[in-house]
Amino acid sequence: MARVLIIGAGGVGAVVVHKCAQVPEVFSEIMLASRTLEKCERIKEEVKEIEKRDIQTAKVDADNVPELVSLIKSFKPDLVINVALPYQDLHIMDACLEAGVNYLDTANYEPQDVAHFEYSWQWAYQERFRKKGLMALLGCGFDPGVSNVYCAYAQKHFYDTIKTIDILDCNAGSHGKSFATNFNPEINIREVTQVVRHWENGKWVENPPIIEENSVHFTFDYPIAGPKESYLLYHEEEESLVKNIKGLQKIRFWMTFSENYLTHLRVLRNVGMTGIEPVKYEGHDIIPLRFLKSVLPEPASLGKGYSGKTVIGCIFDGLKDGKQKKIYIYNVCDHAECYKEIRAQAISYTTGVPAMIGAMLMIKGIWKGTGVFNMEQMDPDPMMELLTKYGLPWEVEDFRGSLPQ
Repeated sequence: MARVLIIGAGGVGAVVVHKCAQVPEVFSEIMLASRTLEKCERIKEEVKEIEKRDIQTAKVDADNVPELVSLIKSFKPDLVINVALPYQDLHIMDACLEAGVNYLDTANYEPQDVAHFEYSWQWAYQERFRKKGLMALLGCGFDPGVSNVYCAYAQKHFYDTIKTIDILDCNAGSHGKSFATNFNPEINIREVTQVVRHWENGKWVENPPIIEENSVHFTFDYPIAGPKESYLLYHEEEESLVKNIKGLQKIRFWMTFSENYLTHLRVLRNVGMTGIEPVKYEGHDIIPLRFLKSVLPEPASLGKGYSGKTVIGCIFDGLKDGKQKKIYIYNVCDHAECYKEIRAQAISYTTGVPAMIGAMLMIKGIWKGTGVFNMEQMDPDPMMELLTKYGLPWEVEDFRGSLPQ
């Protein structure tokens, strides 16, 4: 029986609250906090209606460490689940250290003024958490998160050495909007307009962003979803997996994008709407990308009427008993089924469910330690078992297809 504080009331936060509420024997008391109390109250009403559970809500500024500390000390949670903006990771980690509580998030830190993300800022907290006897678990969503766990599972059960990893993320769904992002528009657009990197032969190799004509992409035949154009993209789990998967020679991340999405993004970039530097408008400083976010559909609003499926997984090539072995571990998630269960779309669902499971494993002491950890450093077996139980079943099969060299 534990108390959990969830910070962030977007689409993922709503999923985390619903899934925690489904496990009252573990999460006996739940508080949802956000800068916008109205969002928390809306989720509270849905949880009461669907899960028949009462939760608490609170207003908090996740950029204000003293305010966070005050809330944490008042509620006294066993764990803080951070599903706020990545800009706020370090503030919430600081508050957890001061209040003496364990920490979990789903995406790594990035500064507001630079479109760049890496784990170095959070890894720098290693000694502070260790000395406090606290645990911080980073990237406990799907990718990063489950993708890392798939890698640890493959390393534990199928390989002596993994030489290459290709992570493939396909959203074959349709939300019916002209243009929308499936998670926070500001974070999404910053992510996909960056220079692409992948790890190969001991170094990072750079390629053009996905919206450039010479971007790297290929057609992959996904299970259930079928052939989809998949673009090389940098993703944060590559950074930690390079450190923790022994013998790794190459790792890449691929994501599907429709031509409609890319065309809209190119136009928005060309007219300056993806910029993160302030511009003057009627005497006020505004950031174009944040203004764009304000007029785009809320990701949490996309669930109703969303059809189709997501397919996310990892393809491995390596050696077992001296013989080459290729396997594919993946999940298929249905947008409509997610909405039917908890009024969410599959992108939020696939991120929120692992966050709940990771929280459960930490609270039960199955995953434990002092310091800062990435997901592949944990025993993968407990999460792999619980993923199937709580809505994200997975498949393992021999891979006989082809990937770009």
